[in-house]
Amino acid sequence: MSTASEQVILGFRESWNALLRLGPGALALNIALSALVILAAVGAGVLVRRLLKRGVRAMPGPADAEKTIRTRRVTQVTWAAFETGLVLAAFFALAAIWGFDILGWLTAGLGQRVVESVIRIAILAVATFAAAELATLLVNRLLARMAARKEAGVRRTAQLNTIGPLLHGVARGVIIIMGLMMILAEVGLEIGPLLAGAGVIGLAIGFGAQTLVKDFLTGIFLISEDIVAVGDVVEISGSSGVVEQMTIRTIRLRALDGTLHVLPYGEAQIIHNMTKVFSYHVIELGVSYESDIDKAFEVMAQVVEEMRADPDLSPRILEPLEVMDVSELADSGVVLRARIKTPPGAQWGVGRAFNRRIKAAWDAAGVEIPYPHMHLVMPQLAPSTPQPDDNSTEANA
Repeated sequence: MSTASEQVILGFRESWNALLRLGPGALALNIALSALVILAAVGAGVLVRRLLKRGVRAMPGPADAEKTIRTRRVTQVTWAAFETGLVLAAFFALAAIWGFDILGWLTAGLGQRVVESVIRIAILAVATFAAAELATLLVNRLLARMAARKEAGVRRTAQLNTIGPLLHGVARGVIIIMGLMMILAEVGLEIGPLLAGAGVIGLAIGFGAQTLVKDFLTGIFLISEDIVAVGDVVEISGSSGVVEQMTIRTIRLRALDGTLHVLPYGEAQIIHNMTKVFSYHVIELGVSYESDIDKAFEVMAQVVEEMRADPDLSPRILEPLEVMDVSELADSGVVLRARIKTPPGAQWGVGRAFNRRIKAAWDAAGVEIPYPHMHLVMPQLAPSTPQPDDNSTEANA
C-alpha cells in the first residue's frame, strides 16, 4: 500500500503528462479560461471591497473612536476571510482547468482529514473573534443603557466610562484564551499538561511580578471606590492633568500643554482629585493699606452676584461669595481671601472671569491693588570741616 506522499507525487505526475499532451487549440483554450478566472476573481474582490466600505459608511449611530476601531477591525477580518476564500477558489479552478485534480486528493484519505481539520480550526478562529467582538458590543450597550438612566448622574456616567475598558479587556482575554485552547486541542495537543504548565508558569510569574499584581489590584480599588474616574482632573506624584484613560495597569493623564503622563497604579499612593462632587475657586487678592477693606469685600460680593445673573456663568456658580476675611498682612498690601463654589472642573473658568471683572470694579470703587514700588534715596553730602591754619597752630604752640 503506497503512502500519502507517493499518492500525491503519482497524481501530479499523471496531471503533468496530460498537460504535455495538450494540443495548440486546447492550450489556447486553457489560457483563455485561466485569464477569465483571474479577471473574475479580481473583479469580485474589487466589488466586495467597495461594498464593505459603503456599508461601513452607511452604518447608523455616532462615529466615536471606539466604534471606528471596532468597525475597522471587523471589516479587515471580513475582507481577509473573503480574500482567502476567493484566492483558494481561483486556485482550485485554475488547477482543474490545467488537469490537476487537487479537489480529488483533498476529498479522500489523508487530504480529507487535513481539510476537515483546517475547516474546524478556521471555524473556531472565526467564532472566537466573533465572540470577542460580541462581548465588547454587549458590554458597551449595557454600560450605555445604565448611563442613560435618569438616576445616573455625571459622576456615575464617568465611573461607567472608566470601568468599560477593564471589562472589555477581561472579557476579550477570557474568550481568546478559551478559543486558543480549543484550537490547540483540534491540532492534537493535550490541553491538560498545557494547563498544568501554565499554572506553574503563572505562579512563578506571580511571585516575580508582584508589582504588576499590586498595580492591578490598586486600579480595581480605585475604580470600585470611585476615587478617580475618566474626565477627572487629578494630581498624582507631581504630575497633574485630565484622566484620559484607565487601563488594567496604568492611569493616563493629559496635561494642559498636551503632555501625556502614564503612571502605574502603584504610584498612586496619594491622589489629589480636583473635580470630585464640587470645587472651589479660592480668591487671594491684595489691596493697599490705604484702601477700605470692607468696601473691597462688598465689591467682590457684588461682582459675584453679577456673574450669577449672567446666563452663561450662572450654572457654574453654585453659591454666593464666601468671605474668609484677611489672610495676610503682606509687605506691600493686605491679602483678602474668599472662595466661590462651582461644579466639578468649573473653578478655573469662573476664576478667570472673576479676575477680569474685579479689576474693573475695584478701579471704579477706588480700591487700589498694590504693586511693588521702588524708592530711590539719594545720599546727602556732609558739610566740610574747616582745616586748621598752620600759622595759628604754630602760634598756639
